[in-house]
Amino acid sequence: MKAVSVTTIKKELQHYSQNDLLTLCLRLSTFKKENKELLTYLLFESHDEQGYITSIKNHVDDQFELINTKSYFYIRKSVRKILKEIKKFTRYSKQKETEVELLLYFCQKLKDFRPSINKSQQLVNSYQRQLVLAKKIVASLHEDLQYDYSLLIEELEF
Repeated sequence: MKAVSVTTIKKELQHYSQNDLLTLCLRLSTFKKENKELLTYLLFESHDEQGYITSIKNHVDDQFELINTKSYFYIRKSVRKILKEIKKFTRYSKQKETEVELLLYFCQKLKDFRPSINKSQQLVNSYQRQLVLAKKIVASLHEDLQYDYSLLIEELEF
């Protein structure tokens, strides 16, 4: 089965009643964890973006605590997993400020991580890529925010 375009879906949804839309949303939430997470964000957390960011930062802190530090292989694997989750959560929000703040927080946690990431070139490269991405996003923000985030980025560069 081939999926139709978003425009087609939007046109079709306009013909449904409120109860039918509710049923469709609930049915959609049963299929994938990401659908349920997105609906949770939209219904409960989108009105408090700062609270959403704080909850993600707490989740990232917990994930960094669980990293197996016995070898750099496990560290790299765990760091990629954490970064993948951050990307997923920023997709839900669609706000550039949220994305920048979470990327910079990730970089700060990675920079402060022990054992040092400097002994693994892959981790250093991942760190540098996230800083470059944060710089690109910051360039598209308001001037006041650009200045604030630029100071944070300068602190994170080595």
